[in-house]
Amino acid sequence: MSTAAVTKTTGAEAEAVRADGARTAAQEPATVREPATVREPAPEPEPAPEPALATVREPAPSAAAPDPARAPAGPAALRALGRWLRAAALRSAAILALLAVWEAAPRLALVDSTFLPPVSEVAAAWWELAGNGQLAEHTQASLIRSFGGFGIAVVVAVPLGLLIGWYRPVAVLLGPLLEVFRNTAALALLPVFVLLLGIGETSKVSIVVYACVWPILLNTISAVGNADPTLVRLARSMDLSTPRLFQKVILPASVPAIFTGIRLAGAVSILVLVAAEMIGAKAGLGYLINASQFNFAIPEMYAGIVTISAIGVAFNQLLVSIERRLSLWRVPA
Repeated sequence: MSTAAVTKTTGAEAEAVRADGARTAAQEPATVREPATVREPAPEPEPAPEPALATVREPAPSAAAPDPARAPAGPAALRALGRWLRAAALRSAAILALLAVWEAAPRLALVDSTFLPPVSEVAAAWWELAGNGQLAEHTQASLIRSFGGFGIAVVVAVPLGLLIGWYRPVAVLLGPLLEVFRNTAALALLPVFVLLLGIGETSKVSIVVYACVWPILLNTISAVGNADPTLVRLARSMDLSTPRLFQKVILPASVPAIFTGIRLAGAVSILVLVAAEMIGAKAGLGYLINASQFNFAIPEMYAGIVTISAIGVAFNQLLVSIERRLSLWRVPA
């Protein structure tokens, strides 16, 4: 066989093989090539650690050096203390002036020191009475009578005033009777109480009750009658029942006026009791004042008067504090 024939045969076979491969590739599905693997970059070498610096220690605060966070507290406290001292000085300026005049007038012979001794002598007599127990004994007797009658008056007058002020038929029925009795002085009826109840404790407590009822009763009636009509109409428009209306609107609005009457009654209870004790009693501040006058112990007499004034001021401040607690809803002016 010749070389040309072999060459032709080989070329024909090669073409047949290529044609057969093309048909096979057309019949088989295309092979999905996987993505080339991405090589992660090699980690960079960590830098060499720097040499540690020497730690610089802050100097400890000196004991004498002030703390800047607490520095403003000192001036603020001093300013608050200064404001309180100024307010206290302003409130007590009139009292201090009265005491100074009282001390100076007898010593300068402006008044007779026999009838108006200096306040220092009155203070010495008060201290002596407090030391021997007489002041405590008389003060206790007066406070029991006064506070007992005052408490009974509050319990009776406040509900009655609310009832009269809220229900008009009751006001029409009791109005004339109240007008007759409230214009009769309590001390004018003292002989009647003594005749009916005797000269013991019952008559003294009863006269205190009678004197204290009227300020509380009249102020309570006025407070209920002068309730804001706009608030009442608004509460009625919300379909509040009568008890709820009275509890949520009438009673809170009446507290300031009621306590005004209670404070007046507190002062009246002490004054009327002292007058009653001067007439017939064996103990009490009124008895102490009257007995000191008869014995011409004038400093002791003034000591009893000063004690009554101090009790009245303290009692009034107590009532003011209670009123503030019950009137927290009010917006300050």
